[in-house]
Amino acid sequence: MSIEARCVRIRESGGPEVLGLDTTEVRDPGPGEVRVAVAAAGLNRADTLQRRGFYPAPEGFPDDIPGLELAGTVESLGAGVTEFTVGDPVMAIIGGGGMATHAVVHSRELMPVPSGLSLEEAAAIPEVFLTAFDALFAQGELRMGETVVLHAVASGVGTAALQLANNAGARVVGTSRSPAKLERCAELGLAHPIDSSDGAFADSVQALGGADLIIDTIGAKYLSENLKALALRGRIVVLGLMGGIKGEMPLGLLLRKRARITGSTLRARPLEAKAALAQRVIREVLPHFAEGRLRPVIDAVLPMSEVAEAHARMERNETFGKLVLRWE
Repeated sequence: MSIEARCVRIRESGGPEVLGLDTTEVRDPGPGEVRVAVAAAGLNRADTLQRRGFYPAPEGFPDDIPGLELAGTVESLGAGVTEFTVGDPVMAIIGGGGMATHAVVHSRELMPVPSGLSLEEAAAIPEVFLTAFDALFAQGELRMGETVVLHAVASGVGTAALQLANNAGARVVGTSRSPAKLERCAELGLAHPIDSSDGAFADSVQALGGADLIIDTIGAKYLSENLKALALRGRIVVLGLMGGIKGEMPLGLLLRKRARITGSTLRARPLEAKAALAQRVIREVLPHFAEGRLRPVIDAVLPMSEVAEAHARMERNETFGKLVLRWE
């Protein structure tokens, strides 16, 4: 059986104007699954790319309903689910379809909402904190005392990574093309801001001893400068391609620095990989929200009916932290 749910629909590939509200059928949860009554969903760059036809959803998820993260309450349980009960406040990453009033999520990908947080606040956590945690520690192997450079530090992933890296005892360097956003990041603990408006940052990073790790959401535009900014045996983790998909790389510098470049995406990983990451975040990250050492950084909470405006704001790079859309 299934239920009828409201959803955001991508009517065709294009600009924000192709988005609208519609209805869809959401099935009952199967074994090991949970159906969530969704209260709010975070907006991500991947949603804007999917809307434009550049980032199709993984198999088993709808191409025309965006949404990679959600927060709500448990509505019904599939067979064998014992870690949650009906009514529990939960949040999760999802391969797609998160911008609907109901969604089915595997129980091992589901995370409890930290105490003291609203569902709107919780909706700003899963995608950016799981992505940042994985990039910093699983892929980037960040250690206490190392220097990490975070590009687009005022973004959702950037503000999450800034907090996580500070908590781990790393020295954090953040870049942004907006001096005003860098000032706001100082309130989150950014000690070493760099204005990257001219695309140059390597000399400033080298003045600090070079980067042991760079978390890069820009891509081709920053490739050469990233290598110049690295310390010996430095690592680069590429998460995004806002600055292009093809660039020239000084291979001699790569060899001399014995550098390592890793590409990483979260959405297309198999269930068990995402579930293992979620379980690790439950153990190692979520307690810090309840303690007040971490917090979701939210630019605005908008009604789901304003999803087109939210997409436009994100594409104009007007946001600091996350945009969250809520159902009314």
